[in-house]
Amino acid sequence: MDTVATIIANASKTSPMFHALIKSLTRKNTSRALGAYILYIIFKYRSTVYGVRPRYDLKGPRGVPLLGNTIQMLSVPRDQISQQNEKFHEKFGETFTFSVPKLGRVIQFNNPDVLEHVLKNNFWSYEKGPTIQETLSDLLGLGIFGADGDHWKWQRKMASHIFNVKAFRNYTSTVFVQEANIASDYLGRMADEGKVVDLQDIFLKFTLDSFGEISFGQSFGCLKNPEDEVHFASAFDRLNTVVFNRLFEGAWKVREWVSGMDKIVARDKKTVTDFAMDIIRERREKGYDKPQKDLLQLFMDMEADDGKPLSDEMLKDIVLNMIIAGRDTTAQALSWMFYLLHRSAADKSTLDKLVGEIDEVLQGDDPTYESYKKMKYSEACMYEALRLYPSVPRNIKVCVKDDVWPDGTKVYAGEFVSWSSWTMGRTTSIWGPDARDYKPDRWMMGEKPSPTKFPGFHAGPRTCLGQQFATIEAVSVMSMLFQQFTFELVDPDTEPAYVPGLTLPMQKGLLVRVHRRKA
Repeated sequence: MDTVATIIANASKTSPMFHALIKSLTRKNTSRALGAYILYIIFKYRSTVYGVRPRYDLKGPRGVPLLGNTIQMLSVPRDQISQQNEKFHEKFGETFTFSVPKLGRVIQFNNPDVLEHVLKNNFWSYEKGPTIQETLSDLLGLGIFGADGDHWKWQRKMASHIFNVKAFRNYTSTVFVQEANIASDYLGRMADEGKVVDLQDIFLKFTLDSFGEISFGQSFGCLKNPEDEVHFASAFDRLNTVVFNRLFEGAWKVREWVSGMDKIVARDKKTVTDFAMDIIRERREKGYDKPQKDLLQLFMDMEADDGKPLSDEMLKDIVLNMIIAGRDTTAQALSWMFYLLHRSAADKSTLDKLVGEIDEVLQGDDPTYESYKKMKYSEACMYEALRLYPSVPRNIKVCVKDDVWPDGTKVYAGEFVSWSSWTMGRTTSIWGPDARDYKPDRWMMGEKPSPTKFPGFHAGPRTCLGQQFATIEAVSVMSMLFQQFTFELVDPDTEPAYVPGLTLPMQKGLLVRVHRRKA
C-alpha cells in the first residue's frame, strides 16, 4: 500500500492530467461510489437486518431494509405473541423466518419431526448460546436453563438425584398434603366469608412453599398469610417479563437506561439475589443433618472443575433456576386447568368425570403416591391444559453447526431456531380437527403422545427432570381441593390474558368464588 501511495504521489507531481483525474475522483466519483455502495447495501438487505444473511429460500413476513422485521415484531402487543405465531404459521406454513437485531436470523418451525431432530437426534448442534445467556442473565445467571455443554450436564446430573420414586412417595404423603391442607384452610375461610379469591396466586404460593420445603429444607410460609405480598415473587415475576421482552430488542440496554427500567431491574435483581443468598447463608450457618439430601445440599457438597466447593454465586443461580421450574410452571398449569374446567364453554361432564374419579379413588382420604397412579383422568386433565396453555409457550436455540432438517430446510451456524408449544398444541395437522378443544379424553386412548408432539415438558436430553414431580404435585393439590370445594369463575366468559414472559402466567390472576361441597 505504501508503494502504491508513493507512485500516485509522484505521478500527481509530474502529470497535471493525472492530478486532475485524482481530484475529480475524490470529489465527485467518490461520493457517487459511496452512494452506489449504500444503494447496494440497502438492496442486499432490503428485507432483513443489516449483516444478516438473506434467506430467499424461506417464506416469512416481509421486512424493511436494514431493520428486517424489527418494527413489525415490536408492534405486536406482548400479550399477543403466541397468537401472532399462530397467524404466521397459518400464512406461511410449517416453517417461516424473520430477522431482528441482536438475534439476527430466526427460523421458526411447527413440525414434531423437526423438533425431534433439533432436541434429540442432532442435540449438540443447537445451544442456548451467548446471546440468549446474556439476555436472560439477570434472572437465570449461569443456572441450568441458560447453560450449555458440560456446565449444563453436571447441573442436570446433580438435580436428577431428588427426582426418584422413593422421594416421590415421601413428597406426596408429607409436603404436598401438608401445604395443600394450609391452602384448603384458607379457601375454607374465604368460602365461609363469601370472598373472591385469586386462585393463581394461591397456586403460586403453594408451589413455592412446597418446592422450598423439598429443595431447600424450608417452607417460605407464603400460605400462612396469602393476602400479603411476597416481595421476592413479585420481583421474580417482573424480571421474568423484562428478560423475555429483551429477546425482541437489539438495543434493550439503551431502552432500559433511557426509560429508567435499568434501575427497576437492578432493584429486583437484588431482591431475588438476597432471597437466594439468605437461603444459602442459613444453610452454611446451621448445617444439614437429614438422612436424605435436598437439592441445595447436593450442590453444596459437590466440587467445581477446580476441585473447590461451588461458590455462593453459582449456588444462587442454581436456586433461582430451580425456583422458576418448581414454582411457576406447575402453578400456571393448574390455573389454566381450573379456567378450562369452569369457563362458560366448558363441557360440564369433564368436571363431573374428574371429581367422580377423585371421590372413587380417595374416598375422603389424603392422596398418596399409590393413589396418584390410579388417577389417570386427573393427570389427563392436567396434560390437556398444558397442551393448550403450555407453561413454556415458546423456546429458542442457536445453531452452532450447519444442519439440514428432515423437511429439507437448511440452517446455517449462527442462525436461531424457534418453536411455539402454544401453536403446536392448536395445530390440526398434529392433533386433529378438534385441536383447539379441551378434551382430556384424548389422553385416555392408549399410548401417550411423543414428547415432540407434546413438548410441554421439552424433549431429548433436556427433557424436564421434574415432569413426574410436577404431575404428582398438581394431582395431589387438585384432588384435595375438589374433595372439599366447588369453584365459580368471576368472569367465565372471558379468556384470561397472559403476561409475556419465559412462562405463561395469567395477567390478572384467576378470580373465583369458592363454595364448600355439599354432602
